[in-house]
Amino acid sequence: MARFNLRGARSSTGPSGRSPVVTTEARTRTHEGAEARLREPRSELFLLAVANLVGTDAFYEEAGARDDRFTALVRRLAVEDPAWTAGLLGWLRREGNMRTASLVGAAEFVRARLDAGADAEPGASWSNRSVVDSVLLRADEPGELLGYWTARHGRRLPKPVKRGVADAVRRLYDERALLKYDTASKGFRFGDVLELVHAAPHPDKPWQGELFKHAVDRRHGRGDDVPPRLETLAHRARLLGMPVAERRRVLQDPSCQDVFAKAGMTWEAVAGWLQGPMDRAAWEAVIPSMGLMALARNLRNFDEAGVGDDVAAQIAARFADAEEVRRSRMFPFRFWAAYRSAPSLRWAHALERALGHSLDRVPALSGRTLILVDRSPSMFPGFAFSTPNRSDIPLADQAAVFGAALAVRADAPTLVEFGQTSRRITVPRGGSVLRLVEQFGRINGTDIPSAVTRHYAGHDRVVVVTDEQTRPGWLPSNCHGYGDGMPETRIDDLIPADVPVYMWNMAGYREAAMPSGGGNRHALGGLGDAAFGLIPLLDAGRDARWPWE
Repeated sequence: MARFNLRGARSSTGPSGRSPVVTTEARTRTHEGAEARLREPRSELFLLAVANLVGTDAFYEEAGARDDRFTALVRRLAVEDPAWTAGLLGWLRREGNMRTASLVGAAEFVRARLDAGADAEPGASWSNRSVVDSVLLRADEPGELLGYWTARHGRRLPKPVKRGVADAVRRLYDERALLKYDTASKGFRFGDVLELVHAAPHPDKPWQGELFKHAVDRRHGRGDDVPPRLETLAHRARLLGMPVAERRRVLQDPSCQDVFAKAGMTWEAVAGWLQGPMDRAAWEAVIPSMGLMALARNLRNFDEAGVGDDVAAQIAARFADAEEVRRSRMFPFRFWAAYRSAPSLRWAHALERALGHSLDRVPALSGRTLILVDRSPSMFPGFAFSTPNRSDIPLADQAAVFGAALAVRADAPTLVEFGQTSRRITVPRGGSVLRLVEQFGRINGTDIPSAVTRHYAGHDRVVVVTDEQTRPGWLPSNCHGYGDGMPETRIDDLIPADVPVYMWNMAGYREAAMPSGGGNRHALGGLGDAAFGLIPLLDAGRDARWPWE
């Protein structure tokens, strides 16, 4: 779990706390024309990394330009501040849960340092090799990193890449991983990876040598015979050897309830094995071995198949298990997506509890809090470009989940959705976050200054969840003729200097709508809840560091 370490403290009359995301004095304009600041490189990279899925257009930024900006920042900081960048990349894959960005980042980190002829400093806690290993957490990722490297930098693999991938292979490759990820659709099969990096079996895994040999053999069409020691592969082979007409009988046999788990079969594998529809019996047989993400994505299928209430109760218990939610590493918006797509209400309470567990770092803020949630077109897919997240859940809904969770737990919240206009949303005390998110709509335009002007009324703090690409504000506040000779009003001018403002950046654009880093002006980011814990600490004037420090 990510932790934001703290240093120092202040009295109520001392200086405000400093957050790590810092703007410079360099001026620019948002994509909608408002005055903005640029961030220093580490801050720009951090906010981009925690919001960016490589190869995906954003509303204001095409994928190619966005990817180039990301790789340029990584390569620059790999040389200028390698310890910081190594820490970011490892954290980004683990707590940040951003797969592709961390893989690309590690590859570019190593390439930049090799090009610069730079070695790790004596006594450093990282190396080029360890950075590669640190971002590989799933068994298909060694192949994905090699695929990226060979496409971008050629087939010659430098030693740090080979050794880092080999370290990960020893850690990640097992029978279940082979069955799940070593498929014909992969550019690099397990056998390809093993032949390229020459990984030796782990000394504490006596079966791994046979697994490695079998993976290479099956890559070259020689893998029909399964070594007896590889029991999971043997179970799978026996199931695949059954006549298709007899396979559904397995679903009715009480003694075979764990047969799919022993064979390492996902629900997709079971569906293919049956060569027919997933009916109630099929789902009830495989549900015990399904992961939490797979359960959340299939609630509608369970209902349509008529899965029994006793099995539904088992699923609900897993959603209510805080430790299982933590292990699933699911972003909070995934539970909103499951709630939105599930046709029956029998899942609602369990999903509410799961969402609460995934947002356990959202604080119960004292005093009065103004929460502004951006519902403008750039926060929704289906316009000029898609959202930075490939999910069918737009940034606007992800922002609404954060804003609603903060509001439900706060002492005295003012929750507002805004675009060019704004609307206050009533927050019932002790209410449901999922039900609250349902109340949000969509509003044209983006005008943060007008929303602040209309709704700020002596609040103790302001939280804005947005992509920061606001239109200019103008004085007087009711003037809608932008540019009519009226002075532009900045967000920073509308809120007293002693009131903390937290700008939660959802999209990672380089333009910052307000200065940040100190003076009660702070920028946060990410698709998880890690940074929420900073708010009460910065309120108290304590400095925050990067989450991996």
